[in-house]
Amino acid sequence: MARTDRLMRLMDTLRRLPQPVTAARLAEESGVSLRQLYRDIATLRAGGALIDGAAGVGYTLTEDKALPPQSFSRLEIEALMLAQSGLEQIGDATLIEAGRNAMARIVATLPDGQARQAMHTVLRSWRQKDVRPPVRVDLDLLREACWQEFSLSITYRDLQDRVSTREIWPLGMSYAEDTLLLLAHCRLRMDYRHFHVSRIEAMTRGPESFRPKRVSLLREYVAGRRQSRPGSSSGS
Repeated sequence: MARTDRLMRLMDTLRRLPQPVTAARLAEESGVSLRQLYRDIATLRAGGALIDGAAGVGYTLTEDKALPPQSFSRLEIEALMLAQSGLEQIGDATLIEAGRNAMARIVATLPDGQARQAMHTVLRSWRQKDVRPPVRVDLDLLREACWQEFSLSITYRDLQDRVSTREIWPLGMSYAEDTLLLLAHCRLRMDYRHFHVSRIEAMTRGPESFRPKRVSLLREYVAGRRQSRPGSSSGS
């Protein structure tokens, strides 16, 4: 894990767990040794984080009161918590944890009254569990390929159970009620395709980089979709 990500995760853990938090618990949550944890605590303190406590006692994070608190309306708080609730239903474990950490960071900066509202929202998201088929490939790698714009080599079983191996340029994912779809530019067909992620049987990092083409490819895809709609026409 990158140093910046590790320190951010440590801050999120301090916000999320009941305080004071023991060094052993923080080390376990952060996936580091106790020695590394003490170094990370020192780094955060040097960077301005107000962390009270010491080894053997436990640590307490005090948010910097010099920073202006965030302020949201009651409905905005409900909307944020509803989005988090929906993520809990459709996301994978890594994405769910990221959402929880982000929400904990937001709530930690709210005034007391609004923080209490966030803990007692009335809106909830619900969906039937186990509707989508399980995903067998590494979603972290898939997200990274979309962000960093590198190709993937996949083995794919289509809806007619035909198996093929192909190189793709992954562009983005869509979370639907019953499936997780990947939009990609297929280098075998040289066209845009939607792949059911649950039907990808194997996936490895490919040899190509398509940076910085992702935005232009998405624009081309959207323009093509608009032209293919009934009643649409193209200019001369």
